[in-house]
Amino acid sequence: MAQHTTAANTAGAGADGPLTALLTAAMAFSMLQLFLLGAFGPRLVDEGGLSPTVLGLTTTIGFGAAAVLSPVGGRMVDRTGPRRSLVVLLLVSAAALALIGAASGPGFLLAAVALGGVPQALANPATNKAILAAVAPARRGAVTGMKQSGVQLGAFAAGLPLAALAAAVGWRGALWTAAAAAAAAALWAHRALPADPPVTRGQPRTSLLPRGAVAWLAVFSLFLGCGIASVNTYVALFGARELGMGPTQAAALVAVLGVAGVAGRVGWSRAARPGRAERLPAGLAAGAVLAASLLAAALYVRPLVWVAAVAVGVFAVSGNAVSMVLVMQRAAPGRAGQDSALVAAGFFAGFAIGPPLFGPLAEAGRYGPGWLLVAGEFALAGAVATAWAGRERRGPRTEAAA
Repeated sequence: MAQHTTAANTAGAGADGPLTALLTAAMAFSMLQLFLLGAFGPRLVDEGGLSPTVLGLTTTIGFGAAAVLSPVGGRMVDRTGPRRSLVVLLLVSAAALALIGAASGPGFLLAAVALGGVPQALANPATNKAILAAVAPARRGAVTGMKQSGVQLGAFAAGLPLAALAAAVGWRGALWTAAAAAAAAALWAHRALPADPPVTRGQPRTSLLPRGAVAWLAVFSLFLGCGIASVNTYVALFGARELGMGPTQAAALVAVLGVAGVAGRVGWSRAARPGRAERLPAGLAAGAVLAASLLAAALYVRPLVWVAAVAVGVFAVSGNAVSMVLVMQRAAPGRAGQDSALVAAGFFAGFAIGPPLFGPLAEAGRYGPGWLLVAGEFALAGAVATAWAGRERRGPRTEAAA
């Protein structure tokens, strides 16, 4: 019997492989533009004439648009299906990357970044909906962790291979290369995924406000997003300005964070079984506080910046993947896209808020207080997660749609 179960699990993992690869790529492209802006931050400031504050605004604009669009995007995914949504996601990603590469000034750049909010708004609802439709329940945690790690694979791609390409052909050429890859992935999605059912019309509209467990996870994600966004946007500039790194070495911090995030998201999502998953967000937030404190300490012990980048990936970045596992465990029928989008909206709102709070400190060269601010944001996320876990222990489990 044990051998039969193991063989079945292996077969299921193999069958899920192509779908997992496609969903991972979609998640990577959905946020690649913002990782590229962070990784190329020193080049954009030195060569493109952007100020650190304007660099932070790119994150605010991109995630602000994603936060506003997410509830509508989730409803659209529930109505139209995952294949249509994923093709749109990848095509708009390609357009946004191409336009950022062509930007001739801050206004054009910020408009292109705002367009990139569309794929971010569609990413979690579309990929979660695809998993619920095609993956057996026993495999959903593992597949979710792997596809969520696509965001961090995007960070790795921005911080290492694309940063190296930018050193050879310029940052614009690297962005146009990424745009071509996103367009190719759209064709892959159109050919590989099964056709969606006809678009549903006339269904009663559901609330765009989060309730129950979704509301708690959205607030947790807001504070978590504030801290992660500041690290993503400013860690490379911190390395270049305060720690004496060259542009390519500073961008490698983003790559290291990305690789650690892949491992963390896959590992913690596998561990997020019902009954245990509710306790994980608080623990991950506590690890994130330690990671931000290590960034502040790197001003005095410079090698700690690499340890901090790993810790941010393993703890802070992994929290969002666990949130998505919890959403899928609790989503009511027909609401997986909507509930995923509402939690994602909280995360994106945090990404919009965090960098403007950090930006003036970076402008003044006060990175120590900046990283302590990030530690405080992670601590607030931990407080929300702890309160929710205690509520879950005291009463019957509240469904996401409650």
